[in-house]
Amino acid sequence: MRHPIAHRPARRAVLVRTAALLALGVAPSFPLLAAGPTLLNVSYDVAREFFKEINPAFQRSWKQQTGEDIKIDQSHGGSSKQARAVLDGLEADVVTMNQSSDIDVLATRGKLIPEDWSKRLPNNAAPTSSVTVILVRKGNPKGISDWGDLAKPGTSVVIPNPKITGNGRYTYVAAWGSVLKAGGTPAQARALVQKIFANVPVFDGGGRAATTTFAQRSIGDALCTFESEVNLIRSEFGDNFEVVYPKSTILAENPVSVIDKVVDKKGTRKQAEAYLKFLWSDEAQEIAARHQLRPRSAALLAKYGKDFPKVQTFTIDEFFGGWTKAQKDHFDDGAIYDQILAKKS
Repeated sequence: MRHPIAHRPARRAVLVRTAALLALGVAPSFPLLAAGPTLLNVSYDVAREFFKEINPAFQRSWKQQTGEDIKIDQSHGGSSKQARAVLDGLEADVVTMNQSSDIDVLATRGKLIPEDWSKRLPNNAAPTSSVTVILVRKGNPKGISDWGDLAKPGTSVVIPNPKITGNGRYTYVAAWGSVLKAGGTPAQARALVQKIFANVPVFDGGGRAATTTFAQRSIGDALCTFESEVNLIRSEFGDNFEVVYPKSTILAENPVSVIDKVVDKKGTRKQAEAYLKFLWSDEAQEIAARHQLRPRSAALLAKYGKDFPKVQTFTIDEFFGGWTKAQKDHFDDGAIYDQILAKKS
């Protein structure tokens, strides 16, 4: 029998690694001494619950296929903050984001992945989608039914910071694009967005923080969020809210990519690619539907149709020329969003 002291170096190494992960905002999965490779999935803020169910499902599937145990660590935060963390050296095996620009930057600035990364998997490498909706308090006391109602004086709207969160940017482009979809002009779109953002009392750094502000701290008359968050908010904070589907809204696609430089360095490419491909499997698509993420599977979308009301949507390409152009025109330093915010103050 080995003396207990023989385990101390291994335990010390595990504790050091765990402390390093926690310092980076990464939640280590357990058991800490699991055999086999470890993958790090760097993801956006409101995908926590989804991957809590996806990860063990993939681990079981991979074990059945290969006999190999695999460990998956998660890191969550505002999507652009997460992209910057990867650029700054956080060694993600995969990223699972809610907009393509936060993966594009890993190709253009970081040279961590090829620029055609979105062509490597189906559906432009986005296994799920959602739509941006408006959550209001029970009874809808402000009578909110569309984006224009959020611009009215005396209406307080909770939106996470568009400079660092995909959730916030999706709200911005949803409101802007709704004007264009109805035949309005860019000037009218800008005026609407400016009024809405003048009604925002606090800009949180992530979708989950914005939810806490609205649901737990009871700040605001409305919360702009993803459809996929609604049932989670109700389960956590009670059935005190109603969801409003605007007349038109943005289709939010959730793209994913392997980080080539990391997986090739670590020797985890095979596992990382399998992990992402698993997101298109029937099992993963069913999990997505249960988490109110719109699956790509037509059969499952029909099966869960009552959870996904038909809504008029538009894409980022349709009115903004894609996320790269939208980022430059609207969200880069000094661009339209900064100009709007300057007028707010």
